Amino acid sequence: MTAAGIARLAGVGRAAVSNWRRRHADFPKPVGGTETSPSFALADVERWLRAQGKLAEVPLRERVWQYVAGHPAGPTTALVHAGCVLLLVRDRSPRWPELAARPDALLAEELPGALDEVLTARLGAPRRVTAPSPEALTPSLPLLRAAAALAAEPGGARQAFEFLLGRHLDANPRQYTLTPGGPAGLMAELAVPAGADGASARACTVLDPASGTGALLRAVPGAAVLYAQEADPDLAALTALRLALHSGAEVHAQAGDSLRADAYPGLTADAVLCHPPFNERNWGHEELAYDPRWEYGFPARTESELAWVQHALARLRPGGTAVLLMPPAAASRRSGRRIRADLLRRGALRAVVALPAGAAPPYHLALHLWVLRKPAPGAAAASPALLVVDTSGYAAGGRTGLDWQAVRGAVLDAWVPFGRDGTVAARPGVSRAVPVIELLDDDVDLAPARHLPPVAAGGGAAELADVRDRLAAELRRTGELAPPVAEPDGPAGPAGRPPGVTVGELARGGALTLHAGTATHTGDAAGRVLTEQDVLAGQAPGGRLPDGAAEEHVLVRAGDVVVPVLGGGAVARVVDATAEGAALGRNLHLLRPDPAALDSWFLAGFLRGTANQRQASSYASTATRLDVRRLQLPRLPLAEQQRYGERFRALAEFEQALREAGRLGERLVQGMYDGLTDGTLRA
Repeated sequence: MTAAGIARLAGVGRAAVSNWRRRHADFPKPVGGTETSPSFALADVERWLRAQGKLAEVPLRERVWQYVAGHPAGPTTALVHAGCVLLLVRDRSPRWPELAARPDALLAEELPGALDEVLTARLGAPRRVTAPSPEALTPSLPLLRAAAALAAEPGGARQAFEFLLGRHLDANPRQYTLTPGGPAGLMAELAVPAGADGASARACTVLDPASGTGALLRAVPGAAVLYAQEADPDLAALTALRLALHSGAEVHAQAGDSLRADAYPGLTADAVLCHPPFNERNWGHEELAYDPRWEYGFPARTESELAWVQHALARLRPGGTAVLLMPPAAASRRSGRRIRADLLRRGALRAVVALPAGAAPPYHLALHLWVLRKPAPGAAAASPALLVVDTSGYAAGGRTGLDWQAVRGAVLDAWVPFGRDGTVAARPGVSRAVPVIELLDDDVDLAPARHLPPVAAGGGAAELADVRDRLAAELRRTGELAPPVAEPDGPAGPAGRPPGVTVGELARGGALTLHAGTATHTGDAAGRVLTEQDVLAGQAPGGRLPDGAAEEHVLVRAGDVVVPVLGGGAVARVVDATAEGAALGRNLHLLRPDPAALDSWFLAGFLRGTANQRQASSYASTATRLDVRRLQLPRLPLAEQQRYGERFRALAEFEQALREAGRLGERLVQGMYDGLTDGTLRA
């Protein structure tokens, strides 16, 4: 296990692990890794932590993950082996209880046969995942027994695998391109809202030709048959197991490049979902020049995304729907205008949806969804219009501030009537059915914002007047809350201060407990996450846990004090009812005071002192990191703490009023600029 794994095991930051290595001669020696990123034996670390009183018991999920991370054949092989056994457990095969009672040597001999049976039943033949040999299984036996035990906990085998796979993806963020649950769910709803041709979704056959981790196919509710193809063979195997564990659908998963080596050349699917790789130059332009899939034109070398669009259409049955996540440049690049024009003329391209920046990676781009229908041979175009939807206005401060439910509602409110009637009432700044003839110019630019009626600036003069009134009221309130500057009630300088105590000493004495944040966040609509940005901005939790996350995160309570540990800013926030119950995000530390010993506002106030934060910070080449345990506060009786706490609470209320006044002022100023420049307001 790595230093990060030790920190997670003990519930501390990585800096604490580095300190232990320096200060304790008996700290376990590295057994692998590199000089800058050493790895340690789980058993040695567990013994040391327990001897130091820093660990009572290793949670089962942490033990299982360490088996995966430390597997001699690598974590991917470990995940495949664990997924095979979890599939056996999920399907309630009577073989597993019998096999689990066997000694290791006999289990390794007999398990491959049982795995082959369940894999054939769930993944068919030929398949991407094969039963491991007894020799390959032998190093995995402790992992397999532990994974089966984890599957007995609430959530079952599916959540056990989601937890392990999620940890692996989180540990290798640059290796995989993930599609968050929010966009994946919306794409599935657009493609199979109630099944093809009004039938149940259970009758649908769905293909993802660039399946990645299987997020898009996993979002389709109850489809009968799922087809996946992924260029990375290891990822294709993990995707096959993930889909098989997720539902009862028939699953087919193959490895290979779908453009160069299509695994399903004869398939006619009801729906295709795809998040293709972007901006690929080496997609097969030379060798695929005469491929029959280019029905709408041969894509230029720079238009790999349009090759994926036509591949998706080629694998659809007539009337089937494809939804692709596309880079915004694909809607306007001149090199692709002829293909875009032909897609429009023939009624194949039905909608272009602009998502807010931060909805999916790469997070700095406002990606598009393209919704396509395969025209029936000889049939007239389905509609002489293209639906354009722009949801960029639903972003409120990056991917942690996405109002995903509003995005989903805006898209479906436009798509459902358009898909049924071929038209929809225009919503200024949001959606419109654009006649195709308007789009067939020299550029064939399909960027939604270019074709929408403008929205009234700032909501119009009436709304701007309301904002101005609210700003005036907030400024009056801010003036009333401005704190008086009290006279010093003791001698100035260090001699007049009461003796101090560090947060680390308070934690050892039981006056408070410390927790490190671990929760990651996406734009999804699952459980809330209090993020670093939320604490810095003084706003409600804006992050969302990834769909299917099975981590046991720290949940914040009212009265907790939350401190960001990166960046060097003097911030400490007392949790109130608006944040209670949210998971504690990364780069945050939580201090939970014993109310009989410590006042929360007193604690937060002294932690914010500039000098206090400076002496507790360490400096690296790229960032400043705060060691929360080194922060200090004075030793004072509880009644005196509460007196300070009331002053700090009043300061926090004044600070929040300043923030709100600033937000209203910015809104009023920009609304006035927009209204004066677009003619909705008079000079």
